[in-house]
Amino acid sequence: MPHLFHRFVSYWQYRTKAGNAHHIHSPFVFELYTKLIDLQKDYYVFDEIEDLRAELILSDEKIEVTDFGAGHNRTRTRGVSFITKTSAKSAATGQLLFKLVNKFQPNTMLELGTSLGISTLYQATARRNATFYTLEGCPNTAQWAAKHLKRFGLNNVQQIVGNIDETLPSVLAKVECLDYVLFDANHRHEPTMRYFELCFDKAHEDSLFVFDDIHWSADMQRAWQQICADPRVTVSIDLYDVGLVFFRKKQPKQHFVLQFGS
Repeated sequence: MPHLFHRFVSYWQYRTKAGNAHHIHSPFVFELYTKLIDLQKDYYVFDEIEDLRAELILSDEKIEVTDFGAGHNRTRTRGVSFITKTSAKSAATGQLLFKLVNKFQPNTMLELGTSLGISTLYQATARRNATFYTLEGCPNTAQWAAKHLKRFGLNNVQQIVGNIDETLPSVLAKVECLDYVLFDANHRHEPTMRYFELCFDKAHEDSLFVFDDIHWSADMQRAWQQICADPRVTVSIDLYDVGLVFFRKKQPKQHFVLQFGS
Protein backbone atom coordinates (compact mmCIF):
# COMPACT_ATOMS: atom_id res chain seq x y z
CA MET A 1 0.00 0.00 0.00
CA PRO A 2 2.79 2.56 0.77
CA HIS A 3 4.24 1.94 -2.71
CA LEU A 4 0.82 2.49 -4.30
CA PHE A 5 0.36 5.80 -2.47
CA HIS A 6 3.88 6.89 -3.43
CA ARG A 7 3.26 6.01 -7.09
CA PHE A 8 0.02 8.00 -7.08
CA VAL A 9 1.75 11.08 -5.67
CA SER A 10 4.88 10.71 -7.80
CA TYR A 11 2.85 10.28 -10.97
CA TRP A 12 0.85 13.44 -10.21
CA GLN A 13 4.11 15.31 -9.61
CA TYR A 14 5.55 13.92 -12.85
CA ARG A 15 2.52 14.98 -14.89
CA THR A 16 2.72 18.53 -13.55
CA LYS A 17 6.41 18.80 -14.47
CA ALA A 18 6.62 16.81 -17.70
CA GLY A 19 7.29 18.91 -20.78
CA ASN A 20 7.39 18.21 -24.49
CA ALA A 21 9.62 19.22 -27.39
CA HIS A 22 8.92 22.92 -26.78
CA HIS A 23 10.59 22.67 -23.37
CA ILE A 24 13.87 21.18 -24.63
CA HIS A 25 16.83 23.49 -25.18
CA SER A 26 19.43 20.79 -25.85
CA PRO A 27 19.91 19.86 -29.54
CA PHE A 28 20.92 16.32 -28.53
CA VAL A 29 17.86 15.74 -26.33
CA PHE A 30 15.53 17.53 -28.76
CA GLU A 31 16.51 15.18 -31.57
CA LEU A 32 16.33 12.16 -29.28
CA TYR A 33 12.86 13.14 -28.11
CA THR A 34 11.31 14.17 -31.42
CA LYS A 35 12.84 11.46 -33.60
CA LEU A 36 12.75 8.55 -31.17
CA ILE A 37 11.03 8.88 -27.78
CA ASP A 38 7.93 10.74 -28.96
CA LEU A 39 7.82 9.26 -32.46
CA GLN A 40 5.28 6.49 -33.05
CA LYS A 41 7.00 4.01 -35.35
CA ASP A 42 6.34 0.29 -35.67
CA TYR A 43 8.89 -2.37 -36.48
CA TYR A 44 7.99 -5.84 -37.71
CA VAL A 45 9.14 -7.53 -34.51
CA PHE A 46 6.80 -5.52 -32.29
CA ASP A 47 3.75 -7.56 -33.28
CA GLU A 48 5.65 -10.82 -32.80
CA ILE A 49 6.70 -9.90 -29.27
CA GLU A 50 3.24 -8.68 -28.36
CA ASP A 51 1.76 -11.94 -29.70
CA LEU A 52 4.05 -13.76 -27.27
CA ARG A 53 2.93 -11.49 -24.43
CA ALA A 54 -0.71 -12.32 -25.23
CA GLU A 55 0.09 -16.05 -25.12
CA LEU A 56 1.77 -15.70 -21.72
CA ILE A 57 -1.15 -13.73 -20.30
CA LEU A 58 -3.48 -16.58 -21.30
CA SER A 59 -1.20 -19.24 -19.79
CA ASP A 60 -2.46 -21.17 -16.76
CA GLU A 61 1.00 -22.54 -15.86
CA LYS A 62 2.62 -21.75 -12.54
CA ILE A 63 6.29 -21.64 -11.58
CA GLU A 64 8.36 -21.32 -8.43
CA VAL A 65 9.89 -17.85 -8.44
CA THR A 66 13.06 -17.18 -6.44
CA ASP A 67 13.36 -13.55 -5.35
CA PHE A 68 16.63 -12.03 -4.14
CA GLY A 69 15.24 -8.52 -4.17
CA ALA A 70 14.53 -8.25 -0.46
CA GLY A 71 18.10 -9.15 0.42
CA HIS A 72 17.43 -12.84 1.00
CA ASN A 73 16.43 -15.93 -0.96
CA ARG A 74 12.64 -16.27 -1.00
CA THR A 75 10.59 -18.62 -3.19
CA ARG A 76 6.92 -18.19 -4.08
CA THR A 77 4.56 -19.84 -6.55
CA ARG A 78 3.46 -17.43 -9.26
CA GLY A 79 1.36 -17.84 -12.36
CA VAL A 80 3.03 -17.10 -15.68
CA SER A 81 0.07 -14.88 -16.49
CA PHE A 82 0.49 -12.93 -13.24
CA ILE A 83 4.24 -12.44 -13.81
CA THR A 84 3.61 -11.21 -17.34
CA LYS A 85 0.96 -8.73 -16.23
CA THR A 86 2.90 -7.37 -13.25
CA SER A 87 6.59 -7.68 -14.12
CA ALA A 88 6.97 -7.50 -17.89
CA LYS A 89 7.64 -4.11 -19.44
CA SER A 90 4.68 -2.46 -21.14
CA ALA A 91 4.59 -2.49 -24.92
CA ALA A 92 5.40 1.25 -24.97
CA THR A 93 8.44 0.82 -22.73
CA GLY A 94 9.66 -2.29 -24.53
CA GLN A 95 9.40 -0.53 -27.87
CA LEU A 96 11.27 2.46 -26.48
CA LEU A 97 14.10 0.12 -25.45
CA PHE A 98 14.13 -1.33 -28.97
CA LYS A 99 14.35 2.13 -30.52
CA LEU A 100 17.14 3.22 -28.17
CA VAL A 101 19.23 0.16 -28.98
CA ASN A 102 18.43 0.53 -32.67
CA LYS A 103 19.62 4.15 -32.64
CA PHE A 104 22.80 3.86 -30.58
CA GLN A 105 23.85 0.39 -31.83
CA PRO A 106 25.74 -0.74 -28.72
CA ASN A 107 28.26 -3.53 -29.12
CA THR A 108 28.25 -4.70 -25.51
CA MET A 109 24.90 -4.75 -23.72
CA LEU A 110 23.91 -5.74 -20.19
CA GLU A 111 20.49 -6.31 -18.68
CA LEU A 112 19.99 -6.75 -14.94
CA GLY A 113 16.73 -8.66 -14.53
CA THR A 114 15.56 -10.95 -17.35
CA SER A 115 12.24 -12.18 -15.90
CA LEU A 116 10.36 -13.97 -18.71
CA GLY A 117 12.40 -12.18 -21.36
CA ILE A 118 9.96 -9.70 -22.90
CA SER A 119 12.30 -6.72 -22.48
CA THR A 120 15.24 -8.92 -23.49
CA LEU A 121 13.53 -9.66 -26.80
CA TYR A 122 12.86 -6.00 -27.51
CA GLN A 123 16.49 -5.06 -26.90
CA ALA A 124 18.22 -8.04 -28.46
CA THR A 125 16.21 -8.00 -31.70
CA ALA A 126 17.31 -4.40 -32.25
CA ARG A 127 20.98 -5.39 -32.22
CA ARG A 128 21.36 -9.06 -33.09
CA ASN A 129 25.15 -9.00 -33.48
CA ALA A 130 25.87 -7.34 -30.13
CA THR A 131 27.31 -9.19 -27.18
CA PHE A 132 24.35 -9.21 -24.80
CA TYR A 133 24.48 -10.44 -21.20
CA THR A 134 21.22 -10.76 -19.29
CA LEU A 135 21.30 -11.57 -15.58
CA GLU A 136 18.44 -13.19 -13.69
CA GLY A 137 18.21 -14.50 -10.15
CA CYS A 138 15.41 -17.01 -10.63
CA PRO A 139 16.32 -20.18 -12.57
CA ASN A 140 12.70 -21.00 -13.44
CA THR A 141 11.85 -17.65 -15.04
CA ALA A 142 15.23 -17.80 -16.79
CA GLN A 143 14.21 -21.14 -18.35
CA TRP A 144 11.08 -19.54 -19.76
CA ALA A 145 13.14 -16.64 -21.11
CA ALA A 146 15.53 -19.13 -22.75
CA LYS A 147 12.61 -20.68 -24.66
CA HIS A 148 11.56 -17.25 -25.89
CA LEU A 149 15.07 -16.33 -26.98
CA LYS A 150 15.28 -19.58 -28.94
CA ARG A 151 11.89 -18.91 -30.52
CA PHE A 152 13.20 -15.57 -31.85
CA GLY A 153 16.52 -17.04 -32.97
CA LEU A 154 18.60 -14.86 -30.65
CA ASN A 155 21.92 -16.66 -30.33
CA ASN A 156 23.89 -13.62 -29.19
CA VAL A 157 22.25 -13.40 -25.74
CA GLN A 158 24.18 -14.97 -22.87
CA GLN A 159 21.99 -15.78 -19.86
CA ILE A 160 23.62 -15.65 -16.45
CA VAL A 161 21.49 -17.18 -13.68
CA GLY A 162 22.03 -16.59 -9.96
CA ASN A 163 22.07 -13.86 -7.34
CA ILE A 164 23.06 -10.72 -9.26
CA ASP A 165 25.11 -9.52 -6.29
CA GLU A 166 27.37 -12.48 -7.05
CA THR A 167 27.12 -12.79 -10.83
CA LEU A 168 27.48 -9.13 -11.84
CA PRO A 169 31.14 -8.71 -10.78
CA SER A 170 32.16 -11.84 -12.69
CA VAL A 171 30.37 -10.66 -15.84
CA LEU A 172 31.93 -7.20 -15.61
CA ALA A 173 35.36 -8.81 -15.32
CA LYS A 174 34.83 -10.30 -18.80
CA VAL A 175 33.98 -7.09 -20.63
CA GLU A 176 36.23 -4.27 -21.70
CA CYS A 177 33.44 -1.69 -21.64
CA LEU A 178 29.66 -1.34 -21.43
CA ASP A 179 27.86 0.54 -24.16
CA TYR A 180 24.35 -0.02 -22.82
CA VAL A 181 22.85 -1.20 -19.49
CA LEU A 182 19.27 -1.75 -18.38
CA PHE A 183 18.90 -1.75 -14.58
CA ASP A 184 15.76 -3.76 -13.83
CA ALA A 185 16.61 -6.04 -10.94
CA ASN A 186 16.63 -5.02 -7.29
CA HIS A 187 14.43 -1.92 -7.00
CA ARG A 188 15.97 -0.54 -3.82
CA HIS A 189 18.33 2.36 -3.17
CA GLU A 190 21.40 0.54 -1.91
CA PRO A 191 21.67 -2.22 -4.55
CA THR A 192 20.74 0.20 -7.34
CA MET A 193 23.54 2.54 -6.34
CA ARG A 194 25.95 -0.37 -5.95
CA TYR A 195 25.11 -1.75 -9.40
CA PHE A 196 25.44 1.75 -10.86
CA GLU A 197 28.93 2.16 -9.43
CA LEU A 198 30.05 -1.28 -10.60
CA CYS A 199 28.77 -0.67 -14.11
CA PHE A 200 30.10 2.89 -14.26
CA ASP A 201 33.63 1.51 -13.99
CA LYS A 202 33.04 0.00 -17.45
CA ALA A 203 31.16 2.97 -18.92
CA HIS A 204 32.48 5.50 -21.42
CA GLU A 205 31.40 8.84 -22.87
CA ASP A 206 28.88 7.29 -25.26
CA SER A 207 27.37 4.75 -22.86
CA LEU A 208 23.64 4.74 -22.14
CA PHE A 209 22.25 3.57 -18.80
CA VAL A 210 18.51 2.93 -18.54
CA PHE A 211 16.87 2.65 -15.12
CA ASP A 212 13.49 0.97 -14.78
CA ASP A 213 10.74 1.89 -12.30
CA ILE A 214 12.49 5.04 -11.11
CA HIS A 215 9.37 6.14 -9.21
CA TRP A 216 8.31 2.69 -7.97
CA SER A 217 8.97 3.59 -4.33
CA ALA A 218 10.40 6.47 -2.32
CA ASP A 219 13.58 4.40 -1.89
CA MET A 220 13.96 3.85 -5.64
CA GLN A 221 13.15 7.48 -6.40
CA ARG A 222 15.89 8.54 -4.00
CA ALA A 223 18.36 6.38 -5.93
CA TRP A 224 17.25 7.97 -9.21
CA GLN A 225 17.64 11.48 -7.80
CA GLN A 226 21.11 10.65 -6.50
CA ILE A 227 22.15 9.27 -9.88
CA CYS A 228 20.85 12.38 -11.68
CA ALA A 229 22.80 14.61 -9.27
CA ASP A 230 26.02 12.65 -9.79
CA PRO A 231 28.57 15.00 -11.44
CA ARG A 232 29.64 12.19 -13.79
CA VAL A 233 26.14 12.18 -15.29
CA THR A 234 25.69 14.99 -17.81
CA VAL A 235 22.22 14.33 -19.23
CA SER A 236 19.36 12.60 -17.43
CA ILE A 237 15.82 12.15 -18.75
CA ASP A 238 12.85 11.23 -16.57
CA LEU A 239 10.10 9.46 -18.54
CA TYR A 240 8.41 8.28 -15.32
CA ASP A 241 8.51 4.52 -15.97
CA VAL A 242 12.15 4.67 -17.02
CA GLY A 243 15.05 7.08 -16.71
CA LEU A 244 17.83 7.59 -19.24
CA VAL A 245 21.37 8.56 -18.23
CA PHE A 246 24.17 9.79 -20.48
CA PHE A 247 27.81 10.63 -19.77
CA ARG A 248 28.53 12.87 -22.76
CA LYS A 249 31.39 15.10 -21.58
CA LYS A 250 30.75 17.88 -24.08
CA GLN A 251 27.13 18.25 -22.91
CA PRO A 252 26.25 20.73 -20.16
CA LYS A 253 24.73 19.03 -17.15
CA GLN A 254 20.95 19.02 -17.64
CA HIS A 255 17.97 17.11 -16.32
CA PHE A 256 14.71 16.74 -18.26
CA VAL A 257 11.26 15.54 -17.25
CA LEU A 258 9.46 14.68 -20.47
CA GLN A 259 6.08 13.34 -21.49
CA PHE A 260 6.03 9.72 -22.53
CA GLY A 261 3.21 7.27 -23.20
CA SER A 262 -0.35 7.97 -22.19
